Amino acid sequence: MILADTGFFYALLDRDDAWHVRCRDAAATLGEGLVTTWPVLTETVHLVTRWLGVDPAIALMDDVASGDVAVWDLTSADIARVPGLMKTYADLPMDFADASLVLLAEHLGHGRILTTDQRDFRTYRWKSRRPFESLLE
Repeated sequence: MILADTGFFYALLDRDDAWHVRCRDAAATLGEGLVTTWPVLTETVHLVTRWLGVDPAIALMDDVASGDVAVWDLTSADIARVPGLMKTYADLPMDFADASLVLLAEHLGHGRILTTDQRDFRTYRWKSRRPFESLLE
C-alpha cells in the first residue's frame, strides 16, 4: 500500500492544479493500492468541498466506501504520540494529518508516499530517522 496525502487527492480532483497531470499519471500506474488516514480525508474533503464543490468530495468518499482507498485507524497509543511529533516539527509546522501519515509509515514499515507537500515530507522522519520517499518527485 502506498501512503496518500491531502495534496495528492486534491490535485487528482482539480484539473487546474499544477500537480494534476503528475498525480493522475501516478494514480494510473500504481501497482498497489492507496492507504491514508481519517485526518487526511477530513482535510481533503474540507478543501475539495470548499474549492471544487461537493460532487468531487462525494466521488472521493465513494472511492473510500468501495475500498479503492484504504483508511488506517489511529489507536489511542498513536494519538498519544501526535503532540510529540507536532512539537518536533513545530517550525514547519506539522498538522494532525501529516502526523497521522508519519504514524502510518511506521505502522507499514515504509515511507513511500504520494504528496505534493515536498518540503515537509523531505523533512519528516518516520521511526525518528527514516526519510519518506516521494513518488511524485
